Amino acid sequence: MKPSFLRPLSLVAALALAAGTASAQVVEKKALTLAGAKKLIAAAEAEAKRLNAPGGVIAVVDDGGNLMALERLDDTFAAGAKISIGKARTAVLFKKPTKAFEDIIKNGRTAMVALEDFTPLQGGIPIEVDGKIVGGIGVSGAASAAQDEELAIAGANAAKTLTSDSTGRIAPAKVSYLAGNSVAAAFAKGQPLLEVDGYKVHASRRDSAGVAEVHVRDTDILYVLDGSATLVTGGSVVDGKTVATDEIRGTSIQGGEKQRIAKGDVMVVPHGTPHWFQEVSAPLLYYVVKVDSCAGGTN
Repeated sequence: MKPSFLRPLSLVAALALAAGTASAQVVEKKALTLAGAKKLIAAAEAEAKRLNAPGGVIAVVDDGGNLMALERLDDTFAAGAKISIGKARTAVLFKKPTKAFEDIIKNGRTAMVALEDFTPLQGGIPIEVDGKIVGGIGVSGAASAAQDEELAIAGANAAKTLTSDSTGRIAPAKVSYLAGNSVAAAFAKGQPLLEVDGYKVHASRRDSAGVAEVHVRDTDILYVLDGSATLVTGGSVVDGKTVATDEIRGTSIQGGEKQRIAKGDVMVVPHGTPHWFQEVSAPLLYYVVKVDSCAGGTN
C-alpha cells in the first residue's frame, strides 16, 4: 500500500532534515587567545615607541567586549585605562572604528551618547582574523586622538600574523636545519641564516667599526664566535635617520656605556636600545638572534 511505503520515506526525510538543522545550530569560530592579545599590545607599544608617544593605555577585549589584556605605558594618566577599555568594547560590539561614532555625533546625532557601554571617542579598532571580528583594541593617552588611533591600528594589523590550527590552538612552528657548510659560507660574507615571522638568525661578520643602530622592534641576542670589539649601548644616536620601517641609523652614539666583548661572550640588546660597534678587532664573527618584540608580546 502506498501509505505504508511513504511513511518510512517521510520519516527518513524528517530525520535527515532534523539532522541538517541540528548541525547548523553549532558553528566553529576563531577566538582570540591571551597570547594573541599580548602580541597585539606589543605591536601597539612598538608603534608608540617609534612615534615617540608621550604615553598610552592599550586594551584588548574579546568578541563579547570582555577585557583580555591591558598595558599602561609609563606616565599615562590613570583614567586612560577605563577609556581605552571603553573604546575597545565599543569597536567590537558595534563592529566599527570608534572614530565613526565620534564623527556621527559631531554631525548632530547627539542622541547616540545615551547608549550604554558606549565610548564614541577616536582610538578603538575592531580586530579581524580571516574576515571575522574576534575582538577589539582601544588606546587612550597618546599625544592626540589621531595618535591613539594610529597605535590601535598598528595593534589590530598585527592580527594578520596570528596563526592557529583547526582546533584554534597556536600552530607548531616548523623545525629548521642548516648544514655546517651553509653556515660557514654565510659567516664568510656576513649573511642572514634564517628569517621567519617572530625571529631571525644572522651569521654576522664585521671587519671594521659600524654605524649606530636602533631596532625599534627587534631585540638582538649576540654570541661571539671569534674576534673582539667595543660595543657602546644606550645614550643617544648622533644624526639619527629612519632608513627603513622600525630601523634607525646614525653616525655614532653620544654617551652610552662601553663594553668589550670577545669570543664566548653573550650580550642582549633590548629593542629600542641604541648600539654601536665603535671598534672592531677583525674579523669579528658572531651569531645574532633577532627576536621581534611584536610577535609574541615579549618586551
